[in-house]
Amino acid sequence: MKSKRYKKLPENTKELPSEKIETLLKSVKSNCNAKFDESIDISFRINNKQKKNEINLRTVVNLPGGTGKSIKVAVVCEDDKLNEAKEANADLVGGDDLVEKIKNGDLNFEKLICTPSMMIKLSKLGKVLGPKGLMPNPKLGTVTNDIAKAVKEAKAGQVEIRNDKDGNIGLSIGKKSFDDEKLIKNYNAVLEAIEKEKSNLTIKGDLVKQIFITSTMGVSYKIKLDKSI
Repeated sequence: MKSKRYKKLPENTKELPSEKIETLLKSVKSNCNAKFDESIDISFRINNKQKKNEINLRTVVNLPGGTGKSIKVAVVCEDDKLNEAKEANADLVGGDDLVEKIKNGDLNFEKLICTPSMMIKLSKLGKVLGPKGLMPNPKLGTVTNDIAKAVKEAKAGQVEIRNDKDGNIGLSIGKKSFDDEKLIKNYNAVLEAIEKEKSNLTIKGDLVKQIFITSTMGVSYKIKLDKSI
């Protein structure tokens, strides 16, 4: 049964003509009637089913306006890097001891960063880390000797862009409490990251089919792109 709050929301918004994000933010925010600060989320449909191959898009983007969320970061490193990780405000820091905890299913973190030499040990924990999307990856900047930079970027608003097997990408660009300018800057940063990643792919036609914007408890609206990506 639909709640009274849900019944007050506009219907069939996905069928409306697409509009620029600057116009849609007013509608999306007006639908935020929950008692908490709702996330403003965007979802992409990409053209990942190519004739000769399947596109798997995976990269990260630093949102200039932040995410509005507190991210718990764990670091696995050698002893001489422990202080660097702690000074960068990593939430969990350790070496072999932390690897052992992870092996036993202790995953009390949202992002895992490690040094290249410790990656050898973590790579054996694919069955534990893989399903949660927590396995460090050099391409995503989570396997690095510059621990301080990686931790600070994760804390400041770095998010992962990754499509599922059906070509869907979903991520948050901030909160209802963010001003429109901050949300638009975050949105544009995501578009730029996807466009940059497209240049590294072999793809026929446009990569992005559709983009929608919504809030945690709201309805979706179709975003109009200024140019094809």
